[in-house]
Formats: sequence, C-alpha cells, structure tokens
Amino acid sequence: MESLDLLFNKLESNLKSKNAFNSKVSYEDVSWHIAHSLKVIYNIIKVLQDSNPEEYHWKFNRSRSFVYFFNSIPRGKGKAPKSVMPTEDLTLEFLQSEFKKVRELIPELDNLEANSNFKHPYFGQLNLKQTKKLFLIHTKHHLKIIEDIIRTS
Repeated sequence: MESLDLLFNKLESNLKSKNAFNSKVSYEDVSWHIAHSLKVIYNIIKVLQDSNPEEYHWKFNRSRSFVYFFNSIPRGKGKAPKSVMPTEDLTLEFLQSEFKKVRELIPELDNLEANSNFKHPYFGQLNLKQTKKLFLIHTKHHLKIIEDIIRTS
C-alpha cells in the first residue's frame, strides 16, 4: 500500500482541478473531496492526541475487517459526520493553508502511544496503527473519486 506522504502529494497535485465536477460521479466537486480528506486527518490526529491509551480495547468489527482486508471503501455506503464535512469557502488559498496545517501535524503521529485511539462511526474504536491504515484507505478512496471526476468532466 502506498505511503500517506505519497497519497498526500497526489491529493495536493489535484488542486489545479479543484473546480472539476461531475454529478454522475459525486455530488461534490474536487475541492470538497480534498478538503474533506484533510479535515478527516487533522480532526482524527487531534482526537488521538487527547485520547487515553488505557481506554483502548480491541473489539471485532465486521465492516472494519472487510474494508481493511480489501484496502478499499465501497462507494456510496457511508456518510461523513458533520465534523468532517467542509463548510468553508474552498478557495485555493484556503486549501493550501489546510495542506500546510495537516503536513505540520502528521509527524505528531510518531509521538503518540500505540493505543492512542478514537471512535470511528462505522469501524468502532481504532488504535494508532489502525488509524494510520484508515488514513491510507480513506485518502485513496477519495483520490479515486477525484480521478473519476477529473477524467469524466
């Protein structure tokens, strides 16, 4: 699986097509998918930083097992929580500042305990390793959508 840094660079390379839109692929344009991906990473890292590692307890989750096994999120099966739905004016300057903010925060993952955790709405409680994998799968999911929007618009 590709590294988060590589996927992050691919995500950033799509800024030039931020206004591309195709309602047959997604109800949102490319800028929304970029902003959403960044918001997910940023918000989750903040939750991990504030979490109590002693509260993490592994529990089987069928949806998580399926997604993690196939390294893929099925399209149209989930709905993003409001906390990671972009509501800002998605200008180029705003998106660039979000990339900078997230790039500065990502190295903080290396300072977290293995059982730092957060509760995912579909996959349940995830520890640091599971969260890093989620970042890869989720970012790749939105990159595929972005590529389809650009290719067909």
